[in-house]
Amino acid sequence: MGPITSRLMALESRRGWPVFLALTAVAAVLIPVLHVAVPATSLFHVPDYMLSLLGKYLCYALLALAMDLVWGYAGALSLGHGAFFSLGGYCMGMYLMRQIGGRGVYGNAELPDFMVFLNWKELPWYWWGFDNPVFAMIMIAAVPGVLAFVIGWFAFRSRITGVYFSIITQAMTYALMLAFFRNEMGFGGNNGLTDFKDILGHPMQAQGTRVGLYVASALLLAVAYLLCRFIVTSKLGRVLMAIRDAESRVRFLGYDVTAAKLFVFTVSAILAGVAGALYVPQVGIINPSEFSPANSIEVAIWVAVGGRGTLVGAIIGAFAVNGAKTWLTGAMPEVWLFALGGLFIVVTLFMPKGLLGLAGQIRTRIREGAPVARKHNA
Repeated sequence: MGPITSRLMALESRRGWPVFLALTAVAAVLIPVLHVAVPATSLFHVPDYMLSLLGKYLCYALLALAMDLVWGYAGALSLGHGAFFSLGGYCMGMYLMRQIGGRGVYGNAELPDFMVFLNWKELPWYWWGFDNPVFAMIMIAAVPGVLAFVIGWFAFRSRITGVYFSIITQAMTYALMLAFFRNEMGFGGNNGLTDFKDILGHPMQAQGTRVGLYVASALLLAVAYLLCRFIVTSKLGRVLMAIRDAESRVRFLGYDVTAAKLFVFTVSAILAGVAGALYVPQVGIINPSEFSPANSIEVAIWVAVGGRGTLVGAIIGAFAVNGAKTWLTGAMPEVWLFALGGLFIVVTLFMPKGLLGLAGQIRTRIREGAPVARKHNA
């Protein structure tokens, strides 16, 4: 482990709580107040589109946190987290579709509109139970968690690491994307699931519902941060970092490397699924394009830009990259993909520890230069 990485981990250990509390306070309290209480004519008013946009960023931050847990601390680069994110989103979408009932275009209380259009006669068995919110919440965690457990068990037990593990997870998400594009799967084909009406009995377009979803995203990001921080600062976290740096040595010392990696990979997938479930009601749609392998690669870029192996860095990277994407795709849409590729090259070559690492380097140089300056002045 390099000295910069050690200093970043120490910095997060000492100052992570204030940063975490500040981010939570701003995200969960200040933004909703500025949206609801401040008049629309005021400079400080947060409009509807901005509330939804920030809600999406919070979901992306949770996804980046999940990726950082398995890549930054366990050293396993997963290019399939877009699949776990999408599966959680589809579970939420199935629940929201069942809540429409007879209010759809075709007025069928049992079948979603796309099933009626495709001449489905009965609801598929894998849709059963999604009219119950508790069952849906369980599935949001269980579906990506079970898939990650199965994939991880075969991969880690076979000691598949490095680029081979990345290829396997990328192949998984690509296969799921192709499957979900098929109308026969019963998930809406290329159109996906949309036209949601309400969630937990509250109209989707109501101001209170939008604010509630935003606050829920902020609070669940806070809970996920606490969970990840608890894991990485525990004995298990130290074992995971040792596996990342020298897996064969950890095996030689007698630790169960497979169990440690499998546990953190499954937890990471569950967090990604929760992020997807929060994302869907805020954007109003989920379709197979979310499974695209490019999305998983982009998540890895968020983590790399913010600072791999630092939980706060993953959150910063998600906000920074998606903020730049929002601005560039509006101002110069043809430039965004080139900018993203260039950003990845710059980070890889000149900022291997990301923005948080760059800040640590600047702070170190300032501290090292300060005594020299005082001696010269004396």
